Amino acid sequence: MSSNPVSPNPSASRSSLRYLRDRDVLHAAVVTVLAVLLSAGLVWLAYLIHVCRIAARSPLVPPRRMIALVFGRRLERDAPEHDYRQRLRRVLSLAQAQQTDHVLLLGGFSGGRGSEASAGHAWLQQHGLPGDVWVELEQDSVDSLENLRHARRLLQAQTTHGELPPVALVTSRYHLARCLMLARRLGFSGLPVAAEPVLPRHGRYLGLLLLEASYLMWTDLGLRWAQLIGHRRMHARIS
Repeated sequence: MSSNPVSPNPSASRSSLRYLRDRDVLHAAVVTVLAVLLSAGLVWLAYLIHVCRIAARSPLVPPRRMIALVFGRRLERDAPEHDYRQRLRRVLSLAQAQQTDHVLLLGGFSGGRGSEASAGHAWLQQHGLPGDVWVELEQDSVDSLENLRHARRLLQAQTTHGELPPVALVTSRYHLARCLMLARRLGFSGLPVAAEPVLPRHGRYLGLLLLEASYLMWTDLGLRWAQLIGHRRMHARIS
């Protein structure tokens, strides 16, 4: 079964270029570059080790039945591409093993005719999603932070006191560290669940791990700097 989705916004764009117009993001970028230069790259190396550790050690199943948040990815020809299909396969296996009965698919429009969430839902239905699993679609987000903000709003609306239930964060191994940091920052009690059976060891995946370490460092150091100097607006960007 499924619930009413968040109202989609087809005009939303995943382009990272929009951040170049954001002075708080640029401020964080300058702080990050300085930290890397002053540490001779050791700060970035520490984040890379953290990303790799989370990627390698995250489990394939949550410790108990939990709501599963599945992060979308840019579609190819209006269908889930390789990494997104692996995420969907993981949540499908969780649903079939009765380790989740509530799936929240995250992802807005990324250039196709439909949203990432709707494409993921169609894929799950085609591949045997049990009919008693409650599926919700969040279709108005353009990045991982917005994914989680909109998920938080949906889940808080379903509880009496607005408390967030524990959730399983289902995504690719390279993406887990950043999603986990953002989720905890937004008040989730989130546990990582890896899409891939094991950590892939090829050039493309290494590039993704390097990129995620940079994203995580940029976000985390920006927040720490904002807290240090009392920059409330910048600090509130992830809250």
